[in-house]
Amino acid sequence: MTALKAIIVDDESSARNILRSLLQDFCPKVQVLDECTNIKGAVQSIRKHKPDVVFLDIEMPEYAGYEIVNFFDNVDFEIVFVTAYNQYALKAFEVAAIDYLVKPIDIDRLIEAVEKIEEKLESLDYKKQLQLLKETMTTKEVQRIAIMEKGYRSFIEVDNIIAIEAQRAYCNIYMKDGAVHCVTKNLKQFENMLTDNTFFRSHKSWIVNLNFMNSFSKSKAEIKLDLNIVAKLSKYKVAAFEAIALSA
Repeated sequence: MTALKAIIVDDESSARNILRSLLQDFCPKVQVLDECTNIKGAVQSIRKHKPDVVFLDIEMPEYAGYEIVNFFDNVDFEIVFVTAYNQYALKAFEVAAIDYLVKPIDIDRLIEAVEKIEEKLESLDYKKQLQLLKETMTTKEVQRIAIMEKGYRSFIEVDNIIAIEAQRAYCNIYMKDGAVHCVTKNLKQFENMLTDNTFFRSHKSWIVNLNFMNSFSKSKAEIKLDLNIVAKLSKYKVAAFEAIALSA
């Protein structure tokens, strides 16, 4: 493969130097064309160099990294955010399905991010993804999530999810309109995203939306939901489930 053209955007010179050195040592196919200290400078550089990927610090003076979307009608380059944010903010990246690296940068994660860009398997709509990232970080509420299904990205409303069922390496997301999305995220990732009391991890293979619950049976160890969906209820979860379900 030809070289990947890259731009590094970070207001800290030490952070830029470290990332550039890591790319040189472990990702030799990445050619760093420019380094920028702020979003305005990055916008000019991107228009000039037309990079394949921008390694973008999210917390900078004047503009946050995700605000770069406001400067382009079409974001036709890939983005890997580099962040020192805490665990909650990282959930926002997961929700938006946007790739990120945590400072200090892990070499394996850096290589993985570059390999994902090289493969070019995904058709990314960064404008929608960055808007979703901004919404989640601003409101601290997960209202939509981005999913990849059969090579295509889509955005689904959290309130319309009836349940999520783990199926080996995949998860089935059951929607109130009858649609079923099959995605490669594991159930733990969804559990980390959907942290309000509406969703409950009822079993090692199930997360249910209590708003769609019709009944449950301790003897049968099951929860009946809309659209005749029947989820499993672990005996270890019964007490916690009753406490939440009966108070809802």
